[in-house]
Amino acid sequence: MNSKACKTHSLQTSFIVLLVGLLLTLIISIIILSCVPPVSRDALTHHLAVPKLYLKHGGMYEIPSISFSYYPMNLELLYIIPLFFGNDIIPKFIHFSFALMTAWLIFCYLKKRLDTLFALLGALFFLSIPIIVKLSITVYVDLGLIFFSTASLIYLLKWTENYFRHRYLIISAVCCGLALGTKYNGLIVLFLLAMFVPFIYSRLSQNTTKNSVKALWLGTVFLFVALLVFSPWMIKNYLWTDNPVFPLYKSLFNPPVKVKSTTDSIKENASAKKSLGKMGPFVYRKVIYKEKWWEIVLTPARIFFQGEDDNPQYFDGKLNFFLLILPFLAFGRTRADSRVLTTEKMVFLAYSILFILLVFFYKDMRTRWISPVIPPLVILSVFGLNRVLESINNRFSGFSEKKFLIILTVIGLLPILMNSVYILEQFKYIDPTSYISGKVDRDGYIERYRPEYAVIKYANGNLPEDAKILCAFMGSRRYYFEREVVFTDNPFETTLMDAKSSEGILINLQKRGITHLIINKDIFNYRADSTFDDRQKRIIRGFFNKKLTLLSYNGD
Repeated sequence: MNSKACKTHSLQTSFIVLLVGLLLTLIISIIILSCVPPVSRDALTHHLAVPKLYLKHGGMYEIPSISFSYYPMNLELLYIIPLFFGNDIIPKFIHFSFALMTAWLIFCYLKKRLDTLFALLGALFFLSIPIIVKLSITVYVDLGLIFFSTASLIYLLKWTENYFRHRYLIISAVCCGLALGTKYNGLIVLFLLAMFVPFIYSRLSQNTTKNSVKALWLGTVFLFVALLVFSPWMIKNYLWTDNPVFPLYKSLFNPPVKVKSTTDSIKENASAKKSLGKMGPFVYRKVIYKEKWWEIVLTPARIFFQGEDDNPQYFDGKLNFFLLILPFLAFGRTRADSRVLTTEKMVFLAYSILFILLVFFYKDMRTRWISPVIPPLVILSVFGLNRVLESINNRFSGFSEKKFLIILTVIGLLPILMNSVYILEQFKYIDPTSYISGKVDRDGYIERYRPEYAVIKYANGNLPEDAKILCAFMGSRRYYFEREVVFTDNPFETTLMDAKSSEGILINLQKRGITHLIINKDIFNYRADSTFDDRQKRIIRGFFNKKLTLLSYNGD
């Protein structure tokens, strides 16, 4: 090996070492950010709360008051294991493991199609994307959906590459079924891939005899296997509700029964909400967010630029705008690609575009709802980066390997450096060191992010075990309660509104077995001012002043 080759090899090795170092730093950072008690909304209302109730009950059972309990729960079943041993931080690591496995799928695919350098770059880019970081440090299920949907897509491509061998199609379908069993968004994955199977086979198969018939048959096999894997959740829901995908498609499986409202204003409020729900995503964004028509039309592109955490108007999650730009660059000079690679790129692009558009037309956009497209977009982004570097190399003939690697470092790490800003912001917001160091104890940390926790802690420690607490305007965050709780907003308003006296309110609550109330004062006061008339307000004040005893209060 001559000196020039040695230097090139040394530079490549150095860049690989740099990427591995950054990857390890990122993983360690996510682990540190995860080592705090869960405070995210969905974890406390669903992903941890329902498994905790199952443990308390000794098994799965129907919980009609919690609509989330009817959702498929592949990952929540895994979360039950650490919860059984009293640990609610390990579920974050279980969730994060699916991000690592997805990064491994990306790495293996890109290593085969390009090389180790670009494969590491793809894995690092994926794991550092803000929404992936956010999901990796919370007890959600989206990373499981991302992993299973990506595995299903990649094995579908292996099926085409390996002359349509059935075992790859079956594995793809099984992964799709597992995606369905993780989150209902997997229905979109099923719909798209079940369409891709006959389309790909009819276009690429060498067997032209009865091609269309077999293509449809293969699509049916894929659909059947995926639904078979998903079937335990459908059977459970059907037995409980007569709807295999409850609470979806209620109008089809569970037609509503008309019940006369007892209060006109409550009826009007419910009617307004119902009308709002029927608006569709376009009218919704115009009415609620006051967006112009061109802003609404550009939503599928804006989601890559304008994402913000905890802000529904800006899609409740951040992506990286390179995911929008680089994938289209992957299709430059496509004549140099093999037929297999060209097909794979087109499948990745079609899958991503169709998925985003289906979400866009179906409901108001959220970043998490399109998260299954992130891995294919990352793969296409790395292909796009490779095309850019090839163009630079061809334009400047005699481009040295050293300069090539320097430019690769600058351009390749730019998206990752942008992502690192978000990670630093998470360290400031989450402040894991204060908890890990013991400066703040568990209760103090939880209360910092969930002010109602102080009252919940009081209830757990002071109320009798048979207490039944009605929580109003609390966001249904039930995980930390050790007493029976009922979360209700509109029914509580109806109770107050229909009452003829403060005594009537008390009797109504006692009939329902309610022994205690926990109310979000600020939201309740706002709702009362806008909903109740003067007579009703006097009755409510009498109820609070004469019929209730204040036991605990956390606020100004």
